[in-house]
Amino acid sequence: MSDSVSPLAPKSYPTVPAMDGVRFATAEAGIKYKGRTDVLLVSLPEDTAVAGVFTKSKCASAPVDWCKAILPHGTARALLVNSGNANAFTGKKGHEAAGLSAQIVANVLGCRPEDVFLASTGVIGEPLDAGKFVGVIDQIAGTADASWLDAAAAIMTTDTYPKLSTAKAELGGVEVSISGIAKGAGMIAPDMATMLSFVFTDALVAPDVLQTMLSVETQDSFNAVTVDSDTSTSDTVLVFATGSAAGRGQTSIDTMDDPRAAAFQAALRTVMQDLARQIVRDGEGARKFVEIQVEDAESDVSAKTIALSIANSPLFKTAIAGEDANWGRVVMAVGKAGEPADRDRLSIWFGDIRVALDGERDPGYSEEAAAAVMKNDQITVRVNLGIGTGKARVWTCDLTKEYVAINGDYRS
Repeated sequence: MSDSVSPLAPKSYPTVPAMDGVRFATAEAGIKYKGRTDVLLVSLPEDTAVAGVFTKSKCASAPVDWCKAILPHGTARALLVNSGNANAFTGKKGHEAAGLSAQIVANVLGCRPEDVFLASTGVIGEPLDAGKFVGVIDQIAGTADASWLDAAAAIMTTDTYPKLSTAKAELGGVEVSISGIAKGAGMIAPDMATMLSFVFTDALVAPDVLQTMLSVETQDSFNAVTVDSDTSTSDTVLVFATGSAAGRGQTSIDTMDDPRAAAFQAALRTVMQDLARQIVRDGEGARKFVEIQVEDAESDVSAKTIALSIANSPLFKTAIAGEDANWGRVVMAVGKAGEPADRDRLSIWFGDIRVALDGERDPGYSEEAAAAVMKNDQITVRVNLGIGTGKARVWTCDLTKEYVAINGDYRS
């Protein structure tokens, strides 16, 4: 956690209502940080449905392996998260630590270890001492009264502010809540998930339906953000559905064809996209939030590849940091993406200012107007390829000296 808060941080945090059956507890275990919480325990009702997406890294962490192994059960009783140590690249000891962590929670809550989902974030390559959870879990499990804001703060590493979001959906006359927390500031270029995000709902939804929705919505939320082009070993997104709304008359959503599924998925989308944008706004050293829109590409997939090529370009990102309306950086990134493009049909906008048209500088280009756009802390860059109907949107941030400083002494 940084001593200074990102200038792109929200001015206030949303009021997230309590959710039946979802209980948070936090503690200071001293895993890496001193004087701050670094452990989150979430206890859940029996038969809580769960869905998850995880990093595609070939060097995935032990907690990711654990979660992927137990996910097919489809239900969960608890979630244990620690910050400061990723329990990644820790070999046999890492897997033993994951199993012991789950067992410690299971002993306290009276469930199976396979009912306990795990996530760890922090330094890679350092063994995690699961013994630090002994006593801590027992203590906090009996006083699970932490707030959503407390929960979001406990999972931070280099984040400068906690991230949380909430929405509601009307399901056949029954109102349900969907709320979530996330962490992430660096090593953000997700491939199937993002750093860590946990979403909870009181809706009654079958696990396979929940999984389908999560997998779909990940693509235009957590898989549409990048801070530094690096995919973490620990990327995990989990959605838990307690089903407590059944007590208010909601019947289960068992298929995607259920008319209520669309309303629920729309609310889930709102929360996931909000959390994804917050992660970018807290990009390490970020001073500018950038939305990149690519349109009229050969396909949506092609458009997204091009958008990410722009968003991940260090030259583009440093130009944004320097408030330089250098569309040459955009042209370069389009050209190197390996996707169909026609140089002489390419048009580019910074904000509302068209800077390039049909493969050359716009005849009406105004340096003064473009420079004014670049001074904003939120900038939209739009690229029209003029060769199809594909489109995509991704979010990124600038690349500053502070990013280098933060990561230059990350392990110290």
